[in-house]
Amino acid sequence: MPFQRYMAMALYEPGLGYYVNGLHKFGAAGDFVTAPEHGRLFALALARQLDPLGAELGADWTLLELGPGSGALARDVLSQMHNPPAKYLLLEPSAPLREVQRETLSALPDDLRSRLEWIVEPPEAGFDGALIANEVADALPVARFRVGETGIEAARVTNKAERLAWHYAPAQGRVLKAVEHVFADLSERPGVGYTSEVCVDLPEWMATVTAPLKRGLALLIDYGYPRREYYHPDRTEGTLVCHYRHRAHFDPLAWPGLNDISAFVDFTAVAETAQQCGLEIEGFTSQAGFVVGSGVGDTLEQIADESERLRLSGEFKRLVLPGEMGEKFKVMALVREIVEKPALSPAAFALSDQMGRL
Repeated sequence: MPFQRYMAMALYEPGLGYYVNGLHKFGAAGDFVTAPEHGRLFALALARQLDPLGAELGADWTLLELGPGSGALARDVLSQMHNPPAKYLLLEPSAPLREVQRETLSALPDDLRSRLEWIVEPPEAGFDGALIANEVADALPVARFRVGETGIEAARVTNKAERLAWHYAPAQGRVLKAVEHVFADLSERPGVGYTSEVCVDLPEWMATVTAPLKRGLALLIDYGYPRREYYHPDRTEGTLVCHYRHRAHFDPLAWPGLNDISAFVDFTAVAETAQQCGLEIEGFTSQAGFVVGSGVGDTLEQIADESERLRLSGEFKRLVLPGEMGEKFKVMALVREIVEKPALSPAAFALSDQMGRL
């Protein structure tokens, strides 16, 4: 079968896929830790970005979070906002994860908890507000390809001697078209043996999740690169990475359904598809630039308790240091029909503006 189908099954097959089999994924007891699990500073940076939007739209605005994970981000964003949304939609198709999120969010006061609503697909009715996708695009199934002697070859997964194995065949259709589009944008075409990934479903996904946003802001946070860095000649083995019990490995055919499989995000492709969906690219920066530019580091100086200040300083460093999450993760802001756009992304994107790299 095509690798894209295999990845989709390994992650989302009902009852068996990694994200729907009921096993714990997040935090110290899971397989990986996302920025919201590190503490509340990341959520505070997002809250400071969303508050001006809430002030412009008025009290009756909606916030939609895709793939809410453990629910920590929703809890901490809501509790730190001055202009919280009237409705906070959590798009989560996994029943086990919905239960994890409900438990996490039970700590919110009644007024904020009453704003929560779980959904399993994007709402049909449009809304004014915001959309957050934190580490969602990296989990979209990708097509894997390599440059062969006679052209582009698409990766398939086969059964060989009772074990899963790779098989390559000439690429066709959407995969071939997507790879050729990428290569046309590069200054140097990769040579024979070069292997990487392309997300052929990104345009459809982007159109689906942003369609309900009539007026407002979409924030995408994920690990990835602009296209020319993603497909750099030296990155010959692509970006696929797996996580199992806080250990990274690079064999997506091992333990299907038991470990996370993801690929870095081509943010140039995100920008292209966003524009096709009628969205404007309002900002693109590293997570370090976003967090530092949001001014959350200034709050550390106001904490009198030394142990708490040290704890938050450690959290801040994990979010912004290049060796941690600071440079690997990027933040992109997309807007639609916003009048006061400068109020949405001031210093958070201006401190380390990377729009020119797209």
